[in-house]
Amino acid sequence: MTPTDKARIGKTGLAVTRMGIGGGALGGLYEEVSDTSARATVEGALALGINYVDTAPLYGHGLSERRVGQVLRERPRDGFVLSTKVGRLLVPAESPIESFWFKKPDPFEPVFDYSYDGVMRSVEESLKRTGLGRIDILFIHDPDDHYEEALGGAYPALHKLRSEGVVSAIGAGMNQAEMPARFAREADFDCFLLAGRYTLIDHSGLRDLLPLCLQKQISIIIGGPFNSGILAGGAVSGAKFDYNDASAEMVERVRRVQEVCARHSVPLKAAALQFPLAHPAVASVIPGARSAAEVEENFRLMAVPIRDDLWKDLRAEGLLPFEAPVPKSSEE
Repeated sequence: MTPTDKARIGKTGLAVTRMGIGGGALGGLYEEVSDTSARATVEGALALGINYVDTAPLYGHGLSERRVGQVLRERPRDGFVLSTKVGRLLVPAESPIESFWFKKPDPFEPVFDYSYDGVMRSVEESLKRTGLGRIDILFIHDPDDHYEEALGGAYPALHKLRSEGVVSAIGAGMNQAEMPARFAREADFDCFLLAGRYTLIDHSGLRDLLPLCLQKQISIIIGGPFNSGILAGGAVSGAKFDYNDASAEMVERVRRVQEVCARHSVPLKAAALQFPLAHPAVASVIPGARSAAEVEENFRLMAVPIRDDLWKDLRAEGLLPFEAPVPKSSEE
């Protein structure tokens, strides 16, 4: 699988590489990341031919957007695709507010706001932080408990921004598949960022959301392809799934997947990165990265040849749904 191949976002003219990078780690997700490492991460991705970078105001309380912008604004504007998010405004704080999620963030406090005016203000502030003249894709960020406000306030704002050309595509970014399916039925979205819900071990997006998006020509971008780490490190003590300690059942499931991969001499991470891209609704997968080395490793793993027998064995052992599309081997 070639990471630099491109796929179109919905019915828009945007085309993103099949591998992008997620910007949560650039905001210090779980551990501090230096300015130097953050810059090298984004520069390394661009040097490999990756054209898609995702970020959000929440990530490091503005830190990720600021760092991403420092690199991207030095590049030709048509050479990359940038997505960011709305739904949390950043209120100045006297000192950095370190949370469970982000270490050494910028001195702002994120506050939920899915109103029309809140979205407009959020976009203006994101443009200032990045130093860019436009955003390519704008997502409503985690409106799990704010559906009505998101649909009645944020969505009209996004629709207006798209109609005015301020953004090229609009969507929602969530860790669930059910609410994006509601959005797809009730509004006019171009794409959804689906985090952790269509992966090698979580296929919940396959039931309703992905077929619906395929029907409506809405693109899916896969975030969290390693499900918070368990598909990166494998079935080990302390493994994380969905931001928490993995259950014994999930550890056992991953152990079985890992055994099948080992029989075929395929790294678990390679299978995790490549699997979601086989679905025709999926445009890109965006693993997070905090160093150029991590980007390079993911890039290499995306290109690891995987024979069809691996997917057949996973299906035979009940670890993949038979209806889930799987990558086709170039060797067979």
